[in-house]
Amino acid sequence: QVQLVESGGGLVQPGGSLRLSCAASGIIFSVYNMAWYRQIPGKQRELVARIFRSGSTMYPDSVKGRATISRDNAKKTVYLQLDKLKPEDTAVYYCNSELGGNNYWGQGTQVTVSS
Repeated sequence: QVQLVESGGGLVQPGGSLRLSCAASGIIFSVYNMAWYRQIPGKQRELVARIFRSGSTMYPDSVKGRATISRDNAKKTVYLQLDKLKPEDTAVYYCNSELGGNNYWGQGTQVTVSS
């Protein structure tokens, strides 16, 4: 059974930082592409960062320079470092694993940026 468990969300002030973690089980983690998405109620889920099994990364313009995704294959964990947080970063953040046609999602972790 595949499980992706996110942690690290919470309340942070504008300009602050947060580090999210996603622990995977039930998959051969090292061969999967991993990603973080986020969703605001009433809006589509959007990509925040992706790290391929090769280790290369990609970011949309909305977070480029403020987000860093990394992975530890030995720990089967992917991380998302978010810096210079803005109120518009407030969302539920989801971990995703993808390989071919197989897509798995975590349950999400809430990030709220507010003073």
